[in-house]
Amino acid sequence: MRRLLFLTCLLAAVISSSAFAADKVLMMATTTSTADTGLLDYLAPLFQKDTGIEVKWTAVGTGKALEMGKNCDVDVLLVHSPSAEAKFIEAGSGIERTQLMYNDFVLVGPVADAAKAAGKSVDAALKGIAAAKSPFLSRGDKSGTHNLEVKLWEKSGMAPDKESWYVSTGQGMLRTIAMAAEMGGYTVTDRGTWIKYESTLNGAPVLKIIVEGDKSLLNQYSGIVVNPAQCPKVKADLAREYIKWMASPAGQKYIGDFLVSGKPLFTPNAGK
Repeated sequence: MRRLLFLTCLLAAVISSSAFAADKVLMMATTTSTADTGLLDYLAPLFQKDTGIEVKWTAVGTGKALEMGKNCDVDVLLVHSPSAEAKFIEAGSGIERTQLMYNDFVLVGPVADAAKAAGKSVDAALKGIAAAKSPFLSRGDKSGTHNLEVKLWEKSGMAPDKESWYVSTGQGMLRTIAMAAEMGGYTVTDRGTWIKYESTLNGAPVLKIIVEGDKSLLNQYSGIVVNPAQCPKVKADLAREYIKWMASPAGQKYIGDFLVSGKPLFTPNAGK
């Protein structure tokens, strides 16, 4: 009888412990750039050590990440498309958007630069690519990068999506860059993923940065809590704790200290 009582108590303790562990798991949807660069793999154990919370993530384009939030599939978002994020919050799907870090976008292309676009403004570079009918690789996935790229084309007065030289990859950023290299084409990428890509080439890139430094190329990343009013099962408390940690002095220092090939990939800017 005592043995049975002991086993029953032990089983109850195991079940209780498992339930507690499950409660401390945060589900996040984020962009491919935060995963591909290695930032999340770097931050996750630091966050878990500080808070006891395990983070699991799905890395997709921002459009898909927002859709996952809308469908109550995750607790928190880490994304980089401010206009799409504003619509997401206006629709009541998210709350408490907090900017956390930024880098910038760059236009990259072949070292030979057949379109003679290097050093020009974004508008002039895109018009040169179009005039030369040089391959342009677009992610075409409604990600933050794709959204920005579409706006750049619109600003230049063009809508090239039906042109034969305009290729929609439907892929993440690293794969799209690799395809641009294979085709001798151009693409828009966040700088963090570009640095990660460069680090794999042993100093012999097929592509180079063609345009950088334009104000229109700022790339802001923010955290958003999925709205518990629309998704009752969302772990909003854990989501808030994650964003609070990312925005804290310690979290911001971790972000700023993250380097690839000795280069910082993201600049922390919480509260600015």
